[in-house]
Amino acid sequence: MQKETVKKAFLKSIPILCSYVFVSIAYGITMEEAGFVWYQSLLISLVVYTGAFQFVLVSFLSGGTSIITIAVTAFLMNSRQTFYSLTFVDEFKKMGKRLLYMIHTMTDETYAVNLSLMETGKEKEDMMFVIAFLSRCYWMAGTVAGGVLGQLIPIKLEGIDFCMTALFVIIFIDNWEKTKNHVPAVLGLIISMLCLIIAGARSFMLPSLILVSGVLLLMREKEAQS
Repeated sequence: MQKETVKKAFLKSIPILCSYVFVSIAYGITMEEAGFVWYQSLLISLVVYTGAFQFVLVSFLSGGTSIITIAVTAFLMNSRQTFYSLTFVDEFKKMGKRLLYMIHTMTDETYAVNLSLMETGKEKEDMMFVIAFLSRCYWMAGTVAGGVLGQLIPIKLEGIDFCMTALFVIIFIDNWEKTKNHVPAVLGLIISMLCLIIAGARSFMLPSLILVSGVLLLMREKEAQS
């Protein structure tokens, strides 16, 4: 793997760094306040690695929730990531032993950044791997820092998770400026808003992904036939 590729991947991962560090610190502090030490938080981040569910998991672990309930909730909250992996299935197949790692580390943020990559072939595959690896390191480092800070300094971080939303807004604007065809973006916004109104904030993500993916696939097939 070339140093230039690693450098480019790091630069691409900076938006993820800016969001992951603060949110994972908040998670580490939340875990510490719930009675868990930093290495327990790190172990969960190493195995689970899905920010939204990890915050929910704190209350589950504190309340003695059953394993079945935890497993079902994890599946429902993260089922959208199945669609993310399908987008890059061709690249993943070519990555050999890194395949399972790429599937495990495909998050909202890495998916969004990977979509913005203009590189192709081996260089793109290497960049995707480095971005996934660095992103996970950012999250685990922040988790440990949060656990330590939670023991030393009483900090309130209410609202800091908004940096995740800010990250996606920036990526959306960047992709909007780089592409001439804005129809997919507009459709995504409209369908997501309709699903949000109908299904509510907790349940709109999965139906939105299914509908958007279906509409875009139909559009692509129609264009191929014309």
